[in-house]
Amino acid sequence: MIERLLVANRGEIARRVFATCRALGVETVAVHSDADASAPFVREADQAVRLPGNTPSETYLRIDLILDAARRTGADAVHPGYGFLAENAEFAAAVTDAGLTWVGPPAKVIAAMGDKLAAKALLADAGVPMLPSWTDADEVTDFPVLVKASAGGGGRGMRIVRSAEELPEAVASARREAAAAFGDGTVFIERYVERGRHVEVQIFGDTHGTVAALGVRECSIQRRHQKIIEEAPGVVGAELRERLHEAAVAAGRAVDYVSAGTVEFLLAPTGEFFFLEMNTRLQVEHPVTELTTPVGLDLVRLQLLVAEGDPLPEHGQHPAARGYAIEARLCAEDPAQGWRPATGTLHRFDVPGVDREFGWLQRAGLRLDSGVVAGSEVGVHYDSLVAKVIAVAPTRSEAARALAGALARAELHGVATNRDLLVRVLRSPEFAAAEIDTGFLDRHPEVFAPLLAGDQLPVTALAAALASAAGRRATSPVLGGLPSGWRNVPAVPQVTRFAGPDGEIEVRYRLDRTGGLAEWSTDPSADDATVALVEATPDRVVLDVDGVRRAFRVHRVLSTVFVDGPDGAASLTELPRLPLPTAEVAAGSLLAPLPGAVTRVHVQVGQRVTAGEPLLTLEAMKLEHPVLAPTDGVVAELPVPAGGQVRTGAVLAVVTTEEDPR
Repeated sequence: MIERLLVANRGEIARRVFATCRALGVETVAVHSDADASAPFVREADQAVRLPGNTPSETYLRIDLILDAARRTGADAVHPGYGFLAENAEFAAAVTDAGLTWVGPPAKVIAAMGDKLAAKALLADAGVPMLPSWTDADEVTDFPVLVKASAGGGGRGMRIVRSAEELPEAVASARREAAAAFGDGTVFIERYVERGRHVEVQIFGDTHGTVAALGVRECSIQRRHQKIIEEAPGVVGAELRERLHEAAVAAGRAVDYVSAGTVEFLLAPTGEFFFLEMNTRLQVEHPVTELTTPVGLDLVRLQLLVAEGDPLPEHGQHPAARGYAIEARLCAEDPAQGWRPATGTLHRFDVPGVDREFGWLQRAGLRLDSGVVAGSEVGVHYDSLVAKVIAVAPTRSEAARALAGALARAELHGVATNRDLLVRVLRSPEFAAAEIDTGFLDRHPEVFAPLLAGDQLPVTALAAALASAAGRRATSPVLGGLPSGWRNVPAVPQVTRFAGPDGEIEVRYRLDRTGGLAEWSTDPSADDATVALVEATPDRVVLDVDGVRRAFRVHRVLSTVFVDGPDGAASLTELPRLPLPTAEVAAGSLLAPLPGAVTRVHVQVGQRVTAGEPLLTLEAMKLEHPVLAPTDGVVAELPVPAGGQVRTGAVLAVVTTEEDPR
């Protein structure tokens, strides 16, 4: 039996495995980088071993360091989680060669499925339907096609190509990204199906020859070929579900599959489906499968039992679906800015109505699988996933409504997230009608709009100003009982200036001698709403807006004020009344949005460029991010060469216009 388990991973997956271990009485060991030293998963482990460094290549990808950590702590088993070394056959073999129990499929299975080209050939012989594919770009004549990494998944290395002219650069870019993510830049090309859906089957195998299908998941809502919303049991009919199960089990039996795995398919509008890949690990989206089984299957528990040699239990071989579950991936990124990753301190992280973390729910409710807590740092070294919120309910529509409501009310302060986009997708008529496919976000730009509409920002800023004033009065050492801003010249309003999402906003307001709101405005030329002040404390403001009472939750960190209201959230930075002089950057400067490395420079100083033309490529959070020319002009400066490291705010390039030739 497994007595002490080392999890060779981080974040929410490490916490997820630890939760099952605690229930089973298995001791736990964490390994961590320097950046993760204070992370929740490290604190929750019984023992933890530092892997000196920060980048994955220095830490979580070091097989020798992880095996040494197992030896030093007396661990007798290793769970790889997902990502990093989870689908590395060399790692699996090294673990078993060291006399430890490997919680996952055998190394030979990982190797067979890790080479996607070889996997397609092997499973085609087993009768699993396949898309046509090519390894030589010169052989491709029909478009569109999809360039894919052979050695990994998660959307890294994927590129949709619609013309022969685009193909060489797409292949080159995919190779670079795949090499950075998986250490192998091999790519291949396959036919791209327009309006296709991404569906997958959870399979499970044991060492006694049993391979079972545990249900279908719908994973079509994706960004950059990475899933952000997943569902179970999936919006497929009974006959199609059975065919998907049969194909997935055939794939598993063809390789003598053991442990948890996922067989992914592309479902065409015609009803045909084609094999995409087999993931030889536990998936990020496994909670929706767990939550829709009537017996409460714990897939991590099954992994541990199967690794110990137990057969797959009968109730785990043919689980009937119970209700409906939808999972949303909360990621630290800004969808409206090209999915730009976000970093910083998560000052507050609160999702209301959570019934359980990392576990099964007996009835409808919310589950949270999170790698962060309030105060956690979101850095640049790992991917942007910070948490998963999962709703389970009797029907799909109820689950979507509950999940959207919880996300909309969540307080997520300090780091930009994709929360607003998730809510808009879940509340969209097209999602409700199951009119979904992998191109959903491309066809619905309206879901990128923030929940807080622009015309609601003035009242939100007023709430921020009133809360800040209340906070100052509460800490005032003298005359703290006087209304904020009280003076003998009542006609002069108070002025608070904020930097907001769309630029500077100035709030002018005046309180009467009773503390009521006598007047307010943000734009002298605008027709502002009629507002009465009901309550104002440092953390809560209630306003009567045109006869409707509206409550705002306010949280201030230094000069930044986070406001969560009934229509959405805003982050506002209060500007000083007398700002200090600061250094100015040159007009036309393009600044690094976060720390990273410049991997390629596409232009030269003096070159004329057009708006939207790529200037250079910045790599951060394991993805490539193109830096584009903001306008037509001439490249005046390129201060960072290829290979250079940059900090947030560093000047990457300067583009001058005809009017400003410098």
